[in-house]
Amino acid sequence: MSAAAMRKSVAESGERKKSWGKSERECILFSIQRTANSLQWQAMKLHIAVLLHNVRSSHNVGSIFRTRDAAGVSTIFLSGYTPTPIDRFGRPQKDIVKTALGAEKNIPWKFYKTPQKLISKLKSDRWAIVGVEQDKTAVDYRKFAAKNKTLFIFGNEVLGISPGLRKLCDTLIEIPMHGKKESLNVSVAAGIVLFRNPNT
Repeated sequence: MSAAAMRKSVAESGERKKSWGKSERECILFSIQRTANSLQWQAMKLHIAVLLHNVRSSHNVGSIFRTRDAAGVSTIFLSGYTPTPIDRFGRPQKDIVKTALGAEKNIPWKFYKTPQKLISKLKSDRWAIVGVEQDKTAVDYRKFAAKNKTLFIFGNEVLGISPGLRKLCDTLIEIPMHGKKESLNVSVAAGIVLFRNPNT
């Protein structure tokens, strides 16, 4: 039973059983929390990771950290000039902290100057490398089914993922646009893709 269904069941039972004592209610609340934690743990075990390459805005990085925490992604990799939660002087990046709302403290992350070595290592470990980018070879993100050990790459806010980095991807996926604007903010795109992933 999902956590939401259990909450509904508890609410309905609570209406019928007014005589329940504190210990019974505490037991049910513990059970609800354990179920929610179990669902998140199942998502974490699937090893869905994110690479942010040359994402310039600290606000976008912080927002993606927060989205990752909600979606159950296991790790965030940062490369190029993407800002990190801790600067080179060991101080927290204020703009990332502001938008991540503490998620940056709970999420494993690692910085690479260039992403090629990381991608090569992940491929050798049988990870699928998926670039999120508008491209003539890209497939609709709704038709893509991520499997265990998948890395999603998100690129620069204006330039997207470079042609060289696209060639390193096993698959390119895109979010269809229906208006006059041809793209979404990278943090919005990350939220759409990560929550569309059936593993989360």
